[in-house]
Amino acid sequence: MIIDADGCVLGRLATFAAKKALLGQDVIVVNAEKAVITGSRSEILESYVGTLIRKNKQSYLKGPFSQKRPDRFVRRTIRGMLPVTKQHGKDAFKRVMTYAGVPEEQIKKNHKIEKLKIETPGTIKKAAGVTVGEICAFIGGKNS
Repeated sequence: MIIDADGCVLGRLATFAAKKALLGQDVIVVNAEKAVITGSRSEILESYVGTLIRKNKQSYLKGPFSQKRPDRFVRRTIRGMLPVTKQHGKDAFKRVMTYAGVPEEQIKKNHKIEKLKIETPGTIKKAAGVTVGEICAFIGGKNS
C-alpha cells in the first residue's frame, strides 16, 4: 500500500499506517515532508525546540536523538504507534518505509512494484498547519 502524505494530519496518518502494518501489509509513505501537524505555528515550533534542548542537556552524544530528516521524522512517528518491544511490532515496523517526495524508480526497484498506485485513504483528513518539512528545517535538518 502506497500512501500520499500530502496535506494529511501526521497523527492520523501514523495510526492508519501502523494498523495496516500490524495486519501484515507493506506500507510505503511518500511525500513525507508534506504531512501536517495542526495547531499554532509558534507553539509547535517552540515545543520541538524545547524537546531538543531538554534531550541534549547532559550529553548530546548519548541521545536520545531527534530525527531531523522529514522521512525519518514520519517513520519515527509511526514507530510510536507500534508495540516495538514485542516481536510482531518489530516485524510490522520493518514493513513501513517512508520517502521524501515520490522516488518512483527507487520504489519500483526496492519493493518490486511494477505500477505505482498511490492512495489517500478517506479516513485521513487533510488539514492546514505546519508541515513536517518546515519543522525539520527549523530544528536544523535538511528538506530532502
